[in-house]
Amino acid sequence: MKNNFKEHLKEELTYRSQILNKINICLKISLMDINKIALKKRGDIMRFYDFEAVTIDGEKVSMKAYEGKIVVVVNTASKCGFTPQYQELEKIYKQYGPEKIVILGFPCDQFAHQEPGSNADIKNFCEINYGVTFPLFDKVDVKGDDAHPLFKYLSKEKSSLLGSEIKWNFTKFLIDPSGNVVKRYAPSASPEKMISAIEKLLQPKV
Repeated sequence: MKNNFKEHLKEELTYRSQILNKINICLKISLMDINKIALKKRGDIMRFYDFEAVTIDGEKVSMKAYEGKIVVVVNTASKCGFTPQYQELEKIYKQYGPEKIVILGFPCDQFAHQEPGSNADIKNFCEINYGVTFPLFDKVDVKGDDAHPLFKYLSKEKSSLLGSEIKWNFTKFLIDPSGNVVKRYAPSASPEKMISAIEKLLQPKV
């Protein structure tokens, strides 16, 4: 009788232990799902450094190459009323130096066909007319279904008063040294308006 009781008790304890293990597994899975949702909401699943782009010379570059630096991403055009902003952007690039800040220019022909040339044409134009030395990239779309993934990300991270979609050439995105998109500047905003924000980002954290 005692042996039967012990066997029954042993089976009962084993059964309860199995149930508890299953509950623990379910709780762990639930916590993992919650963490994933939280990470997604914070934007940690897809970050600036997760993207790649092709340079104007055809070389694939990861945005992770710019980790630890302030980054300005701008969609450009050679025949736009804002094209002289190239000069101001180059001035900022030289003022702070590539060790602290990098400006990434992405030519785009989506707005009034103001960037019709080839990559070689664009590169020569920028170097000859504005002395551009900051990195230039392959011509891309910055809005619509075929927009480059980087610009889809940037547009969603920082909207303008008119919505998230980029409306014109020389929309500028400022990214801090940790990869956070901190500000978006309208096409009409002079690059010099970014300087105060850049100075704040360069200040040592207390």
